[in-house]
Amino acid sequence: MDFLDRILSWGTRAPDRVAHVSATRRMSYGELVGRAATLARELATTLPNDRAPVALVGHREPQLLVGMLGCALANHPYVPIDDALPAPRVARIQEIARVATTLTPDDIDRLAPVGSALPAPLARAGDDRFYIMFTSGSTGEPKGVQVTRGNLAAFIDWMLGEQAFTPGGEVFLNQANFSFDLSVMDTYLSLVTGGTLVSATRDHVADLRALFTLLRETPFTTWVSTPTFAGMCLAEPAFSASMLPRLRRFLFCGEVLPREVARALLARFPSAAVWNTYGPTEATVATSSVRLDHAMVEANDALPVGRAMPGTWVEVVDADGRVVPEGGRGEIVIAGPNVSPGYLGRDDLTQARFTRRHGHRAYRTGDWGRYRGDQLFCEGRMDQQVKLRGYRIELGEIEAHLRDVSGVRDAAVVLVVRDGTPHSLVALLLAEDARGDHEALAREAKAALAAQLPAYMVPRRLRVVDRFPMTANGKVDRAALAAEAGAR
Repeated sequence: MDFLDRILSWGTRAPDRVAHVSATRRMSYGELVGRAATLARELATTLPNDRAPVALVGHREPQLLVGMLGCALANHPYVPIDDALPAPRVARIQEIARVATTLTPDDIDRLAPVGSALPAPLARAGDDRFYIMFTSGSTGEPKGVQVTRGNLAAFIDWMLGEQAFTPGGEVFLNQANFSFDLSVMDTYLSLVTGGTLVSATRDHVADLRALFTLLRETPFTTWVSTPTFAGMCLAEPAFSASMLPRLRRFLFCGEVLPREVARALLARFPSAAVWNTYGPTEATVATSSVRLDHAMVEANDALPVGRAMPGTWVEVVDADGRVVPEGGRGEIVIAGPNVSPGYLGRDDLTQARFTRRHGHRAYRTGDWGRYRGDQLFCEGRMDQQVKLRGYRIELGEIEAHLRDVSGVRDAAVVLVVRDGTPHSLVALLLAEDARGDHEALAREAKAALAAQLPAYMVPRRLRVVDRFPMTANGKVDRAALAAEAGAR
């Protein structure tokens, strides 16, 4: 059965089951599917039959789920846009996507206030665009990653085969905005399995007390978030199995999972599986995974990101596209049915980053990686290399060494630029002991680096901070970190 049909079937199999919970309301599967059917009819009536994109502007409201399914039923790809974005950027995304219309939660309430029977199914093809996710471009221009129905189906089928989800029995945490592709993991896995998706709001993210109240009051079984978000929660000793007694698994994606975070989760949640996954938006959320255990965490300074999903190839290649021997370092390239057709309206970028391998679409990730045995290790962005006083420096390498220092929970290294000129490196640290001697920890960390790295790679200043600033997507906000480091 097609994944969309699986979702729709819950509207009749369990219409009263709760599909989504937000700060303001609950929505059942019957209401979700019925209102999506009504919206699909409205779109079919008012929009030309050209499958033009539809922008969905909001935060994590249940109406946006109605919008997603309504667009799918009407065969229009949706473009999720977070309403916290500056108005000029929203307008630019709408312009690039050439959206046929823009819908907010209020618009969806107006167009589809009540449910109706499902419309006659339209012909569906694997290469139909299902959604277009915009990411930041290196030039500041947003890039629209086109994800097809077939791309999403490949991801969902893999995850359903790997994770033993209980149909109708899962409660998923939704931490990421719907405009960030990590949310695709929790949203669609929840809907396909008849689970309940519970969205954390901006207030929850900003206030740990409010977040922990939500966690205590909700019987979560599946945690989906960035590692940074989990690391923030781990700063409080109360974040443990006693707070989340029904939790079965952590699913991480979107950025590096620090060893200390994984170690703490395994200790505090002994009955929950900790999964590390890897993949860019261009390869539909994630393409590789590994279930971590204590032995794996203790044996590796940097954690593996696992093995490729069945039917795909995740290879490490040299500058000429040749696979490097095991242990060799190169660029990670992903090929398979989950790889996007490319960037919307940017043939130049598509040709530069996408190619073909093994008879499939392939994407050059721009990530350094290497294999050790059958496990892939991601070693940071190729463009995270900076140049200071003539030396080329990998910031990720410094961060990896800092995370290995006793007492350091996480680390971020930034290059401070003054008057347009690279000035110095600054390291910001998160301490395992929030009440410990932070000045001593910074000195110990600097001494540890000096014993392992050349002098030009040792940051001039190291400072312990309470928390890292996060982007709206829950990742470490490196621009804000650099601004903070440069201001002192």
